[in-house]
Amino acid sequence: MASSRLSFVVVAAALVVSAGLMPQSAVAELKTDYYASTCPNLEVIVRSSVKQSMAQSPISAPAALRLFFHDCAVRGCDASIMIVNSNGDDEWRNSDNQSLKPEGFQTILNAKAAVDSDPQCRYKVSCADIMALAARESVYQSGGPYYEVELGRYDGRVSTRDGVVLPHANFNLDQLNAFFSGLGFTQPEMVALSGAHTIGAADCPFFQYRIGNDATMDPGFASQLNGTCSSDSNAFAFLDPSPVGFDNAFYQNLQVGKGLLGSDQVLYSDMRSRSTVDYYTSNQGAFFDDFVAAMTKLGRIGVKTPATGGEIRQDCQFPN
Repeated sequence: MASSRLSFVVVAAALVVSAGLMPQSAVAELKTDYYASTCPNLEVIVRSSVKQSMAQSPISAPAALRLFFHDCAVRGCDASIMIVNSNGDDEWRNSDNQSLKPEGFQTILNAKAAVDSDPQCRYKVSCADIMALAARESVYQSGGPYYEVELGRYDGRVSTRDGVVLPHANFNLDQLNAFFSGLGFTQPEMVALSGAHTIGAADCPFFQYRIGNDATMDPGFASQLNGTCSSDSNAFAFLDPSPVGFDNAFYQNLQVGKGLLGSDQVLYSDMRSRSTVDYYTSNQGAFFDDFVAAMTKLGRIGVKTPATGGEIRQDCQFPN
C-alpha cells in the first residue's frame, strides 16, 4: 500500500451554509425502492462493481466512503465533488480536498459505467445515488453493517473551489461540534460518524506535529510513528490496527492514546465525548446502529430535484 496512501483527515467535508438541511419535501422523495421499475438490478450492479474495485486496491473502500462525506457536506449529496471544470474552479481542486484519493473517484466512475452498461438503466441513475450506494458497499464489504440506502437524488450542476471549507486534523471538540452542528448533527452523531476512520490511513503531515508534543498520545505509539515518518517524507500510518476491516477498533485505539489524528483523539481526551467512545468500544452493535442512522441522515443533506436544478448526469465528471 506504500504507493497508494489514503489520508482520512476528517469524516465529513465542508461547511454548508448554502446547502443547509434538506427541505422536508425533498426528504419525502427519497425512498429505498426508487429505481425498482427503472433499474431493478441497480444494487446488484453497484455491489459487483465496488467489489471489483476493492479487489484491485484496498484503498478503494475508504476512499469511496470518504468521498461521499466530502460531497454531501459541501453542496449536499449531489455528486458535485465529481465535477471537473475546464477552468480549474471545482471542489476537488480545493487545497483541502487534495488528500482525496484517485481510487475513490475511480470507484464511482467504474460503478457508473457498470450501471449504464445495462440498457434498462442507462442514463437513468444519478451519480449522487451511485455514490451513496458505493459508500454503503464500502462499509458492508469491509465487514461493517448492511443498511438500506434511500435513493432519488439528482445531480448538481455547480462545483466551485472556494465553496469548500474543511475541518482540520487538529480541531478540538468545540470546533468539531460547531462544524457538525452546521450540518444538523449532534455530538454523539458526530462521534458515530467519526467511526468511519476505522478503515484507511493518513499521511504523516496530518499527524506528525503531534509526535512528542501531544501528551494525549501514547509514548510508545509516538515513538513508532516518529520512526515511520522520519524515514520517508511520503510515509503514512493506519488509522487503526485493522485498516481494511470496518469494526470498533477505532474507538479502542482512542482509549489507549493511539488515535492517529488529533481531531480523533480529542473524542476521548475531552470528557464531554469520552462516554460515547467508551460506549462504542464496549458495544460494536450500538456503534453500527448509530453509524447507519448518521449515514442515512448525512445522505439527506441538500438533495437536488429537477425543480432545484438537478439532473441525471450522463458523465459524472461533467454536467450535461
